Amino acid sequence: MSAPPRVLVIHGPNLNLLGQREPGIYGSQTLAELDASLHALAAELAAEVTIRQSNHEGEIIGWIHGAVGTCDGIVLNPGGYTHTSVAIHDALRAVTVPAVEVHLSNLYRRESLRHTSVTGVACVGVVMGLGAASYHLALRHLVDEHRRRSA
Repeated sequence: MSAPPRVLVIHGPNLNLLGQREPGIYGSQTLAELDASLHALAAELAAEVTIRQSNHEGEIIGWIHGAVGTCDGIVLNPGGYTHTSVAIHDALRAVTVPAVEVHLSNLYRRESLRHTSVTGVACVGVVMGLGAASYHLALRHLVDEHRRRSA
């Protein structure tokens, strides 16, 4: 039997404030509740999930680099770095670990400055606007793809 798929979930800046910050946009679910739902889904999928949150670009880049050889996929919500971080884009391109960018809100229904993702083009896919389900769909996809490639 093969090892369970290992997925790294990275929450970017300000996601530690979920449930408090603009609940009309991001919902009332806290980060702890979102993380608990991801752990529950990973258990259902017989996968392993590691979850991290940082408000610091360099730390996020370090986690992406560290995923090589330790993770089979990355679910990434880069927060505000979505629109500005060439460095996170370059880190995603530099590693062989497939990543899916996620957003709780639909960026296209927001301010025009949020309509461009610098990081999303370095990912295998982007899921947005579905609340926590954006994360769940990304996790399911990465687990399914890992199993397909390993079969």
